[in-house]
Amino acid sequence: MHILVINAGSSSVKFTLYDTAGMRPAATGMVERIGLAGTAVRYRNGNGGQVKRRVAVKDIRAAVRLISELLSDPENGVIGSDREVSAVGHRVVHGGEEMKAAVRIDDDVRETIRSCFQLAPLHNPPNLDGIDACAERFPGVPQVAVFDTAFHCTLPERAYLYALPHSLCQEEKIRRYGFHGTSHGYVSSKAAEFMDCPLEKLRMVTCHLGNGCSMAAVDGGRSVDTSMGFTPLEGLPMGTRCGDIDASILLYLMEKHGMDPKRVAALLNRESGFLGLGGTGSSDMRDLETSLAKGDPGAQRVIRVFAYRIKKYIGAYAFAMGGLDAIVFTAGIGENSPLIRERALTGLEGFGIRLDTTLNMAADGGIREIQHADSRVRLLVVPTDEEQEIARQTLDLVWAAE
Repeated sequence: MHILVINAGSSSVKFTLYDTAGMRPAATGMVERIGLAGTAVRYRNGNGGQVKRRVAVKDIRAAVRLISELLSDPENGVIGSDREVSAVGHRVVHGGEEMKAAVRIDDDVRETIRSCFQLAPLHNPPNLDGIDACAERFPGVPQVAVFDTAFHCTLPERAYLYALPHSLCQEEKIRRYGFHGTSHGYVSSKAAEFMDCPLEKLRMVTCHLGNGCSMAAVDGGRSVDTSMGFTPLEGLPMGTRCGDIDASILLYLMEKHGMDPKRVAALLNRESGFLGLGGTGSSDMRDLETSLAKGDPGAQRVIRVFAYRIKKYIGAYAFAMGGLDAIVFTAGIGENSPLIRERALTGLEGFGIRLDTTLNMAADGGIREIQHADSRVRLLVVPTDEEQEIARQTLDLVWAAE
C-alpha cells in the first residue's frame, strides 16, 4: 500500500510517496519554479535513483501529471502504475474554525478550503489546485486534507481572542488560528517518546524555526498558545516576515507615505524579517551566521533580536503553563543552528534551563538532548517530518473508513 503526500504551493509542488509497511519514503522530490523561467524537477527514489532536469510545466495540474509519471517510470519509478497509490494526503494551510482534524476531502471540504482563501491567499488556492489535480490524475483514490491550523484548535478562548469588538471578530472570524501545527504536533509526540514520558504529563515549548518561524505552548499534548495568529505573519521575526509589530506603524506608513494595502502586505511579508532587519541582502540564517563571523553589524542585529524574541516566548509560555518540562527545537534553523539555540537559552539558568555547549555543538541528524546534567528542563533537538505525519494521519483516516 502506498500513500502519496502532496504539498502544493504557488510555484512548487513537493511530494513524497510512502510505503505504508514501516512508513518509509519510497520516493521524494519537488517540481519548482512552476510558471516561471527555469522550471525544474528534482526526484530521488529509495534505491538511489535520481532525476534532476528542466521541464515544461506550466501549472499544478501538469506538475502532478509529471510526478505520477516519475513514480511509475520504468527506469527510476517505484510503482507499476497510478493504481498502486492507495490514498493521497494533502497539506492545507488554513482550515478556519471548522476543520479541527484531518478529513476525507469532499465537496464540503473543498468549499471550506475555498472560504479560507482570503485568510491564506498565498497557500490555500494552490493547495486546492493540488487537490483538484490529484482527483483528476488518481480518480476514485481517497484524498485527505491535513490542516496546519488543526493542531491549534485546542487553544482556549483567552489565548485565541483579540481585543477587538467581539461582534466584529465573530462576523469576520478574526482570531488566533496558529500554523505549523502538523510540525508542532509531530515533534511534541516524538519528544515524549524519546523522553519515555507520557505526553499527557508534559509541559513543552516547541520551537519551529525555519524560513517561517513559530512557537507553541504544548500542555499535555494540547496546544494552549502559539505565536502565529490570524495569519502566519504574527510572532517571531522570520526570513522575510516582520513578526510582532505595533499595528499603528502600518497606519503611520499608509498616511505618511501613501502606501496602499498591497504595498504594506509586501513590506511586511516579503521585505522584512531577517532580510529587512539585517540589510545583508539575505534572509537565510546560514548566510547571516557567516556574516556574523566577519563582524557584520546587520547580522549581529538580526541574531540579537531573533534570539531575544525566542527567549521571551519561552518565558511567557512557561509561566502560562505553570511550569516547563522540555523545550524542543526543530526545522531548518532549530535543528541545524547551535548558535541560535545557545543565544536563545543563555541567561535562563536561574529558571532551571542550562545548555550543555558540547552536546549543543555535536552534529547528529537524529533526536538528541542538549541539556547540561544540572538542567531541570530537558532540551531537545527533534527533526520534524511533516510529510510523514500527513501520511500517518491519511492512513489512519482511510484505514478507519474501511
